[in-house]
Amino acid sequence: MPPRDQQDIDAGIQRYYGDVFDESARLTTRSAQGPLEFLRTQEIIRAHIPAGRIADIGGGTGVHAAALSRDGYGVELVEPVPRHVEAARAAGVSARLGDARKLPFADTSFDGALLLGPLYHLTSAEDRLLALREAFRILHPGGVVLAAGLSRYIAFGAMSLGESIPDPLPPEWGELISTGTPTGTLRFPAGHFHTAEELGEELERAGFELLEVAGVEGPAGLFLETAADLDVDLRDAALMLARAASCVPGIRDQSAHLVAIGRRPA
Repeated sequence: MPPRDQQDIDAGIQRYYGDVFDESARLTTRSAQGPLEFLRTQEIIRAHIPAGRIADIGGGTGVHAAALSRDGYGVELVEPVPRHVEAARAAGVSARLGDARKLPFADTSFDGALLLGPLYHLTSAEDRLLALREAFRILHPGGVVLAAGLSRYIAFGAMSLGESIPDPLPPEWGELISTGTPTGTLRFPAGHFHTAEELGEELERAGFELLEVAGVEGPAGLFLETAADLDVDLRDAALMLARAASCVPGIRDQSAHLVAIGRRPA
């Protein structure tokens, strides 16, 4: 199955996030998974970028940017969806329209860069490399990038678990698990699903020193997508499991979101 056309995905991003999906609710109230993802992502950001100026590339409605700004970070958000830029500005975030593949920022002007959405909306390795190299360009030597991917194993599980397994296996199922190519039935405008190893290799190809690849939500994340709320003991258990499994090879791929952390060499 050939990769989806990037122009179609770009148009789908505008439709999906502009008219269909509430990105702000995803990290707050849509399910019990959202707050766990938010907390874990914030932990990972702050552990690797303790202070300074951050470019939030593809930063959505500014949920992460607003939290970082409140704690003294200087955050500049760039985002392709006008609805998101308006929401981020309303939340007090400095935000503008733009594309991860051509950033409106000067060379070596940031201490950190977040790519928490763009890579999984880009279908070709060349476009993902371009976005990573743009992040590399705007970072100071020694600056840190956090780049997210969507786990292809979670994508495969979400499609197949609880269903009868077809025989023979549909070719697009094989393509998803072997190459990360999204199936044609998705409403979500996915361009690519990663493994942790592949995501780390892409950072290295862009010139970064790879520090680690972490799973965000942990093995409980897929269950949390089905729960509107959890009692405090279950939330604490899910958080403990996510932290413990974060960097364990194989287990980290059971997180829906993977984050690769890289440093621009000094």
